[in-house]
Amino acid sequence: MPVLRRLRAALCPLLFLVCCLVNPPQSYAQGRPYNLDERKVGSYALPDPLVLASGEPVKTPADWYAKRRPEILNLLETQMFGRTPSVPVETSLGDVLIDQNALQGAAIRKQVTITFTRGTDTRSMHLLLYLPAGAKQPVPVFVGLNFGGNQSVCADPGIDLNPVWVRDPLDQTKWIREAAEPKTRGGADTRWPVEKILSHGFALATVYYGDIEPDFVGGLPYGVRPLFFAAGQTEPLPGEWGAIGAWAWGLSRIADFLAADKDIDSKKMVVIGHSRLGKAALWAGAQDTRFAIVVSNESGEGGAALSKRDFGETIEHLNLAFPHWYCANYKQYSNHPEKLPFDSHMLLALIAPRPLYVASAQDDLGSDPKGEFLAAVNAGPVYELLGEQGLGAERMPRVQQPIQHTIGYHIRAGKHDITPYDWDQYLKFAEMHFAK
Repeated sequence: MPVLRRLRAALCPLLFLVCCLVNPPQSYAQGRPYNLDERKVGSYALPDPLVLASGEPVKTPADWYAKRRPEILNLLETQMFGRTPSVPVETSLGDVLIDQNALQGAAIRKQVTITFTRGTDTRSMHLLLYLPAGAKQPVPVFVGLNFGGNQSVCADPGIDLNPVWVRDPLDQTKWIREAAEPKTRGGADTRWPVEKILSHGFALATVYYGDIEPDFVGGLPYGVRPLFFAAGQTEPLPGEWGAIGAWAWGLSRIADFLAADKDIDSKKMVVIGHSRLGKAALWAGAQDTRFAIVVSNESGEGGAALSKRDFGETIEHLNLAFPHWYCANYKQYSNHPEKLPFDSHMLLALIAPRPLYVASAQDDLGSDPKGEFLAAVNAGPVYELLGEQGLGAERMPRVQQPIQHTIGYHIRAGKHDITPYDWDQYLKFAEMHFAK
């Protein structure tokens, strides 16, 4: 087996390159080329988040909470993300493994397996939690899913090497699940500056997103969604949740655990996500008000960016390249974004009056930085109705000139990524709001 593993590891990069040349990645091969020319953006009209479908204006916070917010939530549930099941599942915890002297004494590390059971079917996710050592009281926490397995977050040798999904190096069209390689420890540590987060007095809680739902077509049977299927059901119904809904559900299950942990200040939970996991963070924050702050890092189309603005990735691209992300009803808008009865500013508005941070990158044109900014601007009237300041700006700020009110926004230099600069802004934003 060691010889076979080494052979597969050696062949993997070459086979992946050949596969990409023959069959380009879906993000570029599927659908019409998307527009990256600002001059070609046509006119569009955004639905007013403060006008009911009946045409009646929303004039008071009570009207927002009782009428318009449920209306918008229902639109997003039935037409985009799919409805999250309300059926409870049995949840059980494995032994909580605690190291009081992790990271050379800078942290307390907790690891636990959380298992979900319905009938005879079970799924498990592995939670990694770092707490600042020496804290005298419960601490605030950043909650986010990771792409590469918990061991990728930090080079800490004490992190369990749990299974992850990887391309089969002998057949790049298939995925296999195997224990993470030791060499992948800390592979994404620039995206997760653990010691910086701890030094600011925050905990960090993370789960590998593939534990909740594998991120490939055909991964459905291995994720949590089948736990909720009716007898004989093998596929979600058109209005039932996709993978992003499942990842958002998983974020709320992390919140369940943290709310019961005496070391965590459960009123100060920040949900954060990058790219497709930024979409999941927004949807989790929209549904679960226990998340006191929501951070979207370059979530783009289907996240913070406006869909009716024809720039960057499109609904068509998402539905062709990643058909498992959203509910089937969303496909009716692939070539008709103008027919959407909502847009991303309304998703952002569901987070009001809680603080919200939206961030972009200058070279990440596919995610439409301007569309992300404009969505934040157009969520502002809801914040103002609820007594909070919105973004407080009508023009995009210069690169690396952040705006931080109840809604925050920045665009930084560089590409599609989450960087130390981004984290500096998120930590400052959270500290500012939690100090109030």
